[in-house]
Amino acid sequence: MQLVFIYGQVASGKLTIARKLAERTGFALFHNHLIVDAVGAVFPFGSESFIRLRERFWLEVVAEAAKEDRSLIFTFAPEPTVTPDFADRVRALVESTGGKVIFVALTVPAEEQERRLVEPSRATFGKMQSLDLLHSLRGEFAACVAAMPTPILTIDTGNMRAEDAAQAIVAVASA
Repeated sequence: MQLVFIYGQVASGKLTIARKLAERTGFALFHNHLIVDAVGAVFPFGSESFIRLRERFWLEVVAEAAKEDRSLIFTFAPEPTVTPDFADRVRALVESTGGKVIFVALTVPAEEQERRLVEPSRATFGKMQSLDLLHSLRGEFAACVAAMPTPILTIDTGNMRAEDAAQAIVAVASA
């Protein structure tokens, strides 16, 4: 089982690239907002119940996929309400079944991030669209991204098309 764990800043292109990667690999795509939105429909974002259930569901899905040797792409936005050891726990779950985690970090220049943030397509999953909120949390988000495991590949999505990024991920995942 391979888990391609794509993480990065808000509006860095995680879902766009993950979709292209899923097309190329046939891996299932587990977009983090599937759980964020489901749990958020019942509990306020950041509440104790929200945090506990969101992580439990993320981990349960990854654990079951690993047990069934089902390769997976997971998109993730590191932010302060996620426990700091979350990515390490995911890696431990996957590796305990003989699987492999491939961490891929996405970066995006601030100007491009701000342009993307307000695109109407971001409303589909209730993604952040507030420039004021982004500006107020930018430092916290950066610290959370910096605390993630070292990626095998870092992609600047301001300078690379999604199709090319997906191909670059396929190349490192195949190596």
